[in-house]
Amino acid sequence: MGTVPMTKDDAFWRIARADRLSLIVDAEDYFKAAKRAMLGARHVIMLVGWDLDTRILLEPGGATIEGPNDLGGFLSWLPERSPELQIYLLKWKFGAIQALGRGMMPVALANWTLDDQVHFRLDGEHPVGGAHHSKIVVIDDAVAFCGGIDMTGGRWDTRGHSPGDERRVLPNGKAAGPWHDATTALSGPAAKALGELSRARWKAATGDALEAPPEIEAAWPEGLAPTLRDVDVGIARTAPAYGERDEIREIERFYLEAIGAARRTIYIETQYLASRTLAEALAARLREADGPEIVMILPREADGWLEQKAMDGARRRLLRMLWEADHAGRLGAYYPVNAADEPIYVHAKITIIDNQVLRVGSSNVNNRSMGFDTECDVVVDSGRNPANAEAIERAFGEVRRDLLCEHLGVEVAAFDAALDAADGSLVGAVEALRGDGRTLVGFDRDEIEADDSVLAENDLMDPERSEPGFFERLRDGAAQIAGSALG
Repeated sequence: MGTVPMTKDDAFWRIARADRLSLIVDAEDYFKAAKRAMLGARHVIMLVGWDLDTRILLEPGGATIEGPNDLGGFLSWLPERSPELQIYLLKWKFGAIQALGRGMMPVALANWTLDDQVHFRLDGEHPVGGAHHSKIVVIDDAVAFCGGIDMTGGRWDTRGHSPGDERRVLPNGKAAGPWHDATTALSGPAAKALGELSRARWKAATGDALEAPPEIEAAWPEGLAPTLRDVDVGIARTAPAYGERDEIREIERFYLEAIGAARRTIYIETQYLASRTLAEALAARLREADGPEIVMILPREADGWLEQKAMDGARRRLLRMLWEADHAGRLGAYYPVNAADEPIYVHAKITIIDNQVLRVGSSNVNNRSMGFDTECDVVVDSGRNPANAEAIERAFGEVRRDLLCEHLGVEVAAFDAALDAADGSLVGAVEALRGDGRTLVGFDRDEIEADDSVLAENDLMDPERSEPGFFERLRDGAAQIAGSALG
């Protein structure tokens, strides 16, 4: 049992108490929980996101919760039943431009510009090439959601990730593929802190200072079971230097300290593996005579040609480096598939270390998330919660087991038996349970070769930080991208 925190206080912007905290896996449960929480709003709702699509259905299988089923209609309807309610939506500006190409916006958002209670703004206050990537929803500073799930098209899925699920459809009517994701729900002072952070983002983007809402009792979503109660939560950020604002690298600090402190297991779900700094920290632990096991759950490939060239190329190189460091067979790198052998896209950003630390947020294991994009993660460490450390570590063990059972398509009893047979080795248990149908597929060392893409580990697409000359390199690199695309 962890008796001291794995990370120092300076790895966090704020450490605040959560009365309740729930890990929510996949958007079916998240969209329902968010809808129920917003129904209880009395004063203020804030949505801060990388993307936001008003056309998505919150319950694609048919509405069971009061109010319109589409996000835009629901957010427009809420003020009609709550005259004092103010709604603030902040979306990454370049993401909005991209959304026009998907046929998103205009009617609902144009109407909101004339609404006294719904306020929609685009946020382009970041360095050239950067992005606002955090995903936060705050209701009355009493309940908040923070994690990796955007309220946009293609995110909705069930934990079954069933082949051919007709509810898994994009707003334009096209079928969407299986998608694995995660977020958290929090209440109490931790939710209030996320409200403060969201208002700071609003002021930076618009110049307008919003007042904090009156304190009220949390409208915790009905039916959402807390994973933990009464725990201290660390809130970690990434933000680039911009204007008079200094660079923030709290998330990178957390990763490096936690990886260095791990004793038995490091479990990571991430959309990208592209940060050499973090990969080298993992490789150093693999080189130790008795270091921790590392299990990584990644997508089969990135989503889109440009991301594949930039991120998958880096991933190939870094996986080769990790395999070379793995002298004792303590590394497992996998991607999930469903019963039809269809790759499930991994968008979740989850880290569990020794069952002592759980991190969930918007950051990936790539350079952008460490210093160039705007990110927000939440972290619980049993070492900061000595009064209930045993319960926390038991819960985190169950969370990790639950995730692996989902990916492997096995029951809890089968997983526990495999773990016992492997003498507690997580890699050994996964290897014993991998099979046909719904399962985890190991990345093939023979197929992972160095990528000659000009974008592999290239700071044009995955920069470590904002710095002078980036715009010029972005301009000059456009020719490289065009040449690679044509080739």
